Amino acid sequence: MAHDNVYLNGKILPAAKATVSVCDAGLLHGASAFTTMLAHKAKVFRFDRHLERLMETVEVLSLRTGAEAANPEALKTATYDLLQANELTEARLRITLTPGSVREDRPTTLITADPLPDYPNEWYEKGITVVVTSYKQAAGDPTYGYKTGCYLPRVLARQAAAAKGAEEALWFTTADRLAEACFCNVFLVLSGEVFTPPLDTPVLPGVVRQAAIELCSQLGVTCHDDRELKVREMLDAEEMFLTASCSGVRPVVRIERHAVGNEAPGNITKQIMVAYQELLELECSS
Repeated sequence: MAHDNVYLNGKILPAAKATVSVCDAGLLHGASAFTTMLAHKAKVFRFDRHLERLMETVEVLSLRTGAEAANPEALKTATYDLLQANELTEARLRITLTPGSVREDRPTTLITADPLPDYPNEWYEKGITVVVTSYKQAAGDPTYGYKTGCYLPRVLARQAAAAKGAEEALWFTTADRLAEACFCNVFLVLSGEVFTPPLDTPVLPGVVRQAAIELCSQLGVTCHDDRELKVREMLDAEEMFLTASCSGVRPVVRIERHAVGNEAPGNITKQIMVAYQELLELECSS
């Protein structure tokens, strides 16, 4: 298949021939940092911000990386070369960095480029259902607020959500503060104003999260990203939506059996969805 190539440590090769050491620290210990990005019209949306966040994670976790990983332009070139090799214009991209083998000083740089998933139109037209996971986030844990290889709890939480017929699961902290979804940031609309949990909750500084905050300002909608949110605010929300790099802006219309608003995408959410699509077209135009 044309799109079945990856970039691994300086080379583009078929995924079936790409190998990493059985002693790779990413495999053995989850010692890795990654970022997932959207390519639209063969251009990566806010590539620079993705790379900045990736390097911030590398620094926080004190991960050893290769020379190419320390060079943003080299990562950009490798990513675009892979997009071209896979003949993709609409794609889900991921850059993963690990310290490599625990026996050698040879870090791993892996980039993958896959066709963008065919997300159901129903998600955007009618909204999705979420559940609340029993798992908790803890301030001070370096795996929260960053994209690392320690994602198993999030995978398990979303599997549990799927078993209940939901698309995502919401996380609270050990202090009962609303945080985020498994792989998305969360926004609430209360009394016509938008709220999203502050970064120190902790939550991931999502690239589309920041774009949504900017769009609120452009639309004349007040947006708060500095106030803690708890169960009461979540249940009182007139609207709710999730943001993520590949799935974009998705309206939430049910939290388990609890209806959000009138169980349909709300006006503010729809405005932000439209504005986000326009932003993608603008920033990813040739």
